[in-house]
Amino acid sequence: MSNDCLYCNKNQIQKDLMIEICDLKVSTVFLFREQTYHGRCIVAYKGHATELYELEGEALLAYMEDVNKVAKGLKELFNPVKINYGAYSDKLPHLHFHLVPKYTDGPDFGGTFTMNPQKEYLSDEEYMEMVISIKSKLK
Repeated sequence: MSNDCLYCNKNQIQKDLMIEICDLKVSTVFLFREQTYHGRCIVAYKGHATELYELEGEALLAYMEDVNKVAKGLKELFNPVKINYGAYSDKLPHLHFHLVPKYTDGPDFGGTFTMNPQKEYLSDEEYMEMVISIKSKLK
């Protein structure tokens, strides 16, 4: 674990950026507060790893199964045309994937999603509805 890791420390900065939905086998799922891409979530590996290649065997398979489970749940709930997967981590050294639903008439369709457009925020009630509906698909 890194002392300055956003995902390991679960500090206020993390809470300002995302809402924890639930734990899966080897990851934690978060709803990204900025919702320009309706349903956008993050699947963060529970242990401290910085690169996908650091995982081997069962750990790698379990993490990718978690990512797949979240993607399938987002498809069933929100029916996007495509889900984009982002795992950049240049400035945030912890293995995590952004799962970004994309819609034909939505922003950046046919191109790369914007990491944090800071355009679309929801009410507390709307966030809680999304968290509950996503969580129900993952249990």
